[in-house]
Amino acid sequence: MIYKRSSELFAAAKEVIPGGVNSPVRAFNAVGGEPLFIKEAKGAYMYDEDGNKYIDYINSWGPLILGHAFDPVVNAVIEKAKKGTSFGTPTEIETTIAELAVSMVPNIDKIRFVNSGTEACMSAVRLARGFKNREKIIKFAGCYHGHSDSFLIQAGSGAVTFGTPNSPGVTQGTAKDTLLATYNDLESVEDLLKANQGEIACIILEPIAGNMGCIPPKEGFLEGLRKLCDEYDVLLIFDEVMTGFRLARGGAQELTGVDADIVCFGKVIGGGLPVGAFAARTEIMDYLAPTGPVYQAGTLSGNPLAMAAGLAMLTELNDNPEIYTSLAQKTEYLHKGIAEVLIKNNVTHTINRRGSMISVHFAEEAVVDFTSAAKGNNDTFKKFFHGLLENGIYIAPSAFETWFLTDALSYEDLDATIAAVDKVSKEL
Repeated sequence: MIYKRSSELFAAAKEVIPGGVNSPVRAFNAVGGEPLFIKEAKGAYMYDEDGNKYIDYINSWGPLILGHAFDPVVNAVIEKAKKGTSFGTPTEIETTIAELAVSMVPNIDKIRFVNSGTEACMSAVRLARGFKNREKIIKFAGCYHGHSDSFLIQAGSGAVTFGTPNSPGVTQGTAKDTLLATYNDLESVEDLLKANQGEIACIILEPIAGNMGCIPPKEGFLEGLRKLCDEYDVLLIFDEVMTGFRLARGGAQELTGVDADIVCFGKVIGGGLPVGAFAARTEIMDYLAPTGPVYQAGTLSGNPLAMAAGLAMLTELNDNPEIYTSLAQKTEYLHKGIAEVLIKNNVTHTINRRGSMISVHFAEEAVVDFTSAAKGNNDTFKKFFHGLLENGIYIAPSAFETWFLTDALSYEDLDATIAAVDKVSKEL
């Protein structure tokens, strides 16, 4: 592979953009080297500025569940753009997509659209705090909910210890209200609830984690959280920015049968455009301004282009539920193929999968939380990443990110991916 043009563009970008990227995850800091600059994409493939072709397993970090430049989405955006890009007033399409989303997802009555997953999670926590009139929240180490101050907290020295900021700019005052629990560990959660009775507004988590690699919940974990929230009068927030409309029409709530009090969305709900949303039952959502006292606003929230893209995407998924079966089957096929060649080549690994999310961990033990994910061999991952890249396979440049499959992938693409893994694993 030749990356001459990408290298030139990265050098130019670093002169005017911090680190040369507008989101740190796009940089190759975790794997070494320089990021690729993509020129165009279609279906399951991306093409960089040097003309190299890649089978894509990032898919814009999840939203392109039906592939790049999906015609119904592209056409909807083009037609809507001809009539204006933003008005700062209500539009009919906002109600149309809201009605569709509410009909697809169990246990929600109303939804509000914002502009990103970060904004959705930030707003959901503010709503929970206002609704419960409490300040503290519980989050899980390794679950990422965007870059709002409340979420950029790392674990302290024990389960009941206050968190400490892990980014400059996050104040100690903010950190003291964020309590850290261990994913898939109900005891760590109950300890925090007992020690802070009457002070905790909500528990927020990714119901199927994707930001420490794909980590599904253990049997009974989500059910246990629901029970604890009911017992201690705490709201349960599902961050379904990744899983919403990707793992099922109704997301993780439908897939697991566990109801959350507030659900956050992003990615798929925007069809590739910047969109987020949060939703709940009427009693909670009516606590938002202008009906209630909790303020949340956004000039471009519900803008026509994003709503058009999202409506086209959700309509396709709602009308064709067999897409989810197809995606799950393709992901299972990929899982089995990768496992087979890694075992054949004596590469220590474990693979996690749920629906169309999958990750390969170069770890000896099962990966069930952030601690076990962090035990993976990062040097092996770096070689794996660059080896796949050289063979035309684009995965996330981090060992702590899930792969996202698109239904645009053919079984020939999956076989090519497995063959590339086989080739690369011989050198690991």
